[in-house]
Amino acid sequence: MNDDNKSSQVAAFSSPKLTPQLLADAYQALASGDRQKCSPYWDENMVWTVPGHSQISGVYRGLDEFLQFMARVGELSGDSFRMEPIALMLSDEYSADVTHNVGQRATSSRRLDIDVVHVLRWRDGKVIEGRGAIFGDGTTQYDQFWSRPETTLQRAEVAGATR
Repeated sequence: MNDDNKSSQVAAFSSPKLTPQLLADAYQALASGDRQKCSPYWDENMVWTVPGHSQISGVYRGLDEFLQFMARVGELSGDSFRMEPIALMLSDEYSADVTHNVGQRATSSRRLDIDVVHVLRWRDGKVIEGRGAIFGDGTTQYDQFWSRPETTLQRAEVAGATR
């Protein structure tokens, strides 16, 4: 086997190179909410971990659960949630992107305005695992933004407890 054949065989079995454009395309597909557009970038068996102590915090297993999570984010924010890119770091298997996340709750005056880091693990050109990291006061703001609205009964219980 000559060297030309070896290099073409290696290229055929290697993962697509992780590039800023691949990451941008993955996020653009995700923003569409279209499963068909997402599947080339987000693995069927992916796992996504959402930090915090709110109604959306937790672990989402599989592309369908992840897309349901993203739809819930849109619903709760009245489709106002946005991630504005700040910085990006790439290796062969991982990407880390820093974003400025903003949004307005659909049913209240709560606003989100925080910086977040997303760490994604890639295999064969697809995200297989991801998690968000929020720092400082952003963690409290994040939990408050995504928390369930207080009911009249909860407010009365809190008021009664402070007497």
